[in-house]
Amino acid sequence: MLRTDIDTTMFAAPGNPPVRWRISEGLVPYEDAVAVMEAEVAAIADGQADELVWLLEHPPLYTAGTSADSADLIAPERFPVFSTGRGGEYTYHGPGQRVAYVMLDLKRRRQDVRAYVAALEEVIIRTLCSMNVRGERREDRVGVWVRRPEKPLLPDGSMAEDKVAALGIRLRRWVSFHGLSLNVDPDLEHFSGIVPCGITAYGVTSLVDLGLPLMMSDVDMRLREAFETVFGATSGEAGDMLAKQA
Repeated sequence: MLRTDIDTTMFAAPGNPPVRWRISEGLVPYEDAVAVMEAEVAAIADGQADELVWLLEHPPLYTAGTSADSADLIAPERFPVFSTGRGGEYTYHGPGQRVAYVMLDLKRRRQDVRAYVAALEEVIIRTLCSMNVRGERREDRVGVWVRRPEKPLLPDGSMAEDKVAALGIRLRRWVSFHGLSLNVDPDLEHFSGIVPCGITAYGVTSLVDLGLPLMMSDVDMRLREAFETVFGATSGEAGDMLAKQA
């Protein structure tokens, strides 16, 4: 079955509380974010905390997923590089990119990793649709892509495509962590220090690059609305996750 054919609705079973929704202001160091995720995932798996989506931005850095090839790290001295347990290869995080760390208990939903990945893609696709941008899946590449008819054709004669959002997940005791990153207005030149997700044939874009100079708060609102159509209700407002952990 293709990912486009998967039912992406992944509501929690009746009786489960809404997903906590939190937004951190400023740039959150990567190590701090991982520490928070580890603690939250353990609490969710133990039934001591409700599920959580945490939106943030990182300072400029590269992360290496479990499939990363060292040859794809072109400029290792440019930014800090972090090895992470998520799936995927190298990616860039930095200011202007909305990172969403999604910590959901799939035992409360559907224990289907492929459906979960498709559901995260669906959240992005619906978010983009609300901005009149057509985001698309590709069966041979995880993430969300946009066609660029204004760019030169690829060597095989097909239309140019750019990646606007990346996904990388990990599961522990059926609780997800890591998640997705949507390029709102990052410095796209920073992606040149890696081969993003190990793919050389296609480029990287952002909402601003596509002609959509939106504020991050507007993107967050649309992202939340799209998330709720796929995963169900959320609760809570913006707040500093690190402060809450102190």
